[in-house]
Amino acid sequence: MVFAGERSDDIEAALGLIDEAALRRHYEVLADDAMMGRLAGTRGYDDAAEYVAEQFALLGAEAGGEEGWYQQVPLVAYRVDTESTTVFLHRDGSDEALRYREDYGMAGDKVRESNAVRAEVVYVGFGVHAPELGYSDYEGVDVDGKIVALFSGAPATFPHNQRAYYASSRSKAKEAISRGAIGTIRLRSRRAQRIMSWERYKQQTGTRPGMAWVNLSGEVSDYFPELGGAVTINRQVAERLFANSALSFEDALDAIDNGEAKSTPLAVEVSMSRRSSQEEVLSPNVIGMIRGSDPELRQEYVALTAHLDGLGTGVAEDGDVIYNGAYDNAMGVALLLEAARVFVELPPKRSVLFIALTAEERGLLGSDYFAHYPTVPRDAIVANVNLDMPLFLYPPADLIAFGAEHSSLREPVRQAAEAEDFALTPDPLPEETLFVRSDQYSFVRKGIPAVFLVTGFNSADPVLDGEALFREHLTTHYHRPSDDLERPVHWESAIRFARANARIAYLVGDAPERPTWNPGDFFGEKFGRRDSRERLSLPAGQGR
Repeated sequence: MVFAGERSDDIEAALGLIDEAALRRHYEVLADDAMMGRLAGTRGYDDAAEYVAEQFALLGAEAGGEEGWYQQVPLVAYRVDTESTTVFLHRDGSDEALRYREDYGMAGDKVRESNAVRAEVVYVGFGVHAPELGYSDYEGVDVDGKIVALFSGAPATFPHNQRAYYASSRSKAKEAISRGAIGTIRLRSRRAQRIMSWERYKQQTGTRPGMAWVNLSGEVSDYFPELGGAVTINRQVAERLFANSALSFEDALDAIDNGEAKSTPLAVEVSMSRRSSQEEVLSPNVIGMIRGSDPELRQEYVALTAHLDGLGTGVAEDGDVIYNGAYDNAMGVALLLEAARVFVELPPKRSVLFIALTAEERGLLGSDYFAHYPTVPRDAIVANVNLDMPLFLYPPADLIAFGAEHSSLREPVRQAAEAEDFALTPDPLPEETLFVRSDQYSFVRKGIPAVFLVTGFNSADPVLDGEALFREHLTTHYHRPSDDLERPVHWESAIRFARANARIAYLVGDAPERPTWNPGDFFGEKFGRRDSRERLSLPAGQGR
């Protein structure tokens, strides 16, 4: 038995309240065409937020936002004026003009109405500097006053923790700026080309605004004014970019596939310019709360999260322009609501926050804002359990808990999975660096242990190939209009998954001690110690 003592039977009874009919209803409402894909800052998202708030109220949760159920997240939505963009290659006295969408894609600037940059280009591999791993893409090259050309990701030879951290675009931008870079050119690896063809990329580029959150001082988050321009180019342009250098683009592709740093100047200048527009919008995180049963431990919180937003509308595929985001992440929010049903009936000793987050699809913005400005003291948040796109295309035999290996959360996750007859398997997709690509990472960056729970590749039905169905969803339906209510759902497995998720919160919520980072853990060392220095017991809503 996972739960011992007098509460065991009560917890099992509470878990039995998870309602398949209600779970289906939440899922179907949130993924319905009427929500128009739930893009943050739109009426469709606001309607979805209102539905979630109503359900929290009906279930008997307490409002946990700053405005009732809501924590309004101030956002800036920025767009590039596509007619204004220019990119030129300058070599040997000639100026080659590139074509927007056909040759390159460019987003808008978060703050400036116009900007331009011209400089020599230096290839810097992944743009990673990891001295503790004996690796640097910047060794032997000078990028001061230069534009850096780099690939996404990080070397496959890195341990997966470090690979996830160094793959972050935020980490790369800070490293480039620290060395004096003034612009970036994104190159597309063979893997990136397989995942998304240029034809699909050019159809999508410029169709939605970029977004960033704005802090209490009015400053835009993760804004790097030192970078005067950024552009993504296709393979053909990349080959021309490398044409006069000591390294061909094919050689560069081989090098990153092998995790080798072969940085070099490219003997070419690039100029780029753009005009941009910015608009201020508000989009709420929806927060419910259930007070813990223990007079002392109720001052601490387990945060359960799932992002409510989707991609809205976009380029039509088979006549469909609505990116419903059924699995990503109407399903996660539906499961979050059913967890609230359980804890209303029987609270754990610690309090529980239920947060339906905005703008995850625009860069983890709602969770990053909450992590900076939590509605309870940040030091009181002991753990985060995040749900994002669990797939029930088949009856899963296992679960994956991204991040469980970093902290003492691994044991409650293991017990919860075992109690629902799931195996617990390691990350099968280390190349995707998923641990830094969903909302739990915002909590991790503030020193809070977190896990991201999804279904595994193994199917309990020998007729259904779980891995094939999972990968087919990623390549064919992920972030596309076909992630809609036509997708099959194995509801019995969804219920088991919901129970496992709630069990984790019970085990963490009832434990005598709060979760801790494992000794020497990469993320614990990187973020946990810093957070401990910041613990000032600030009033609710003022955590920084």
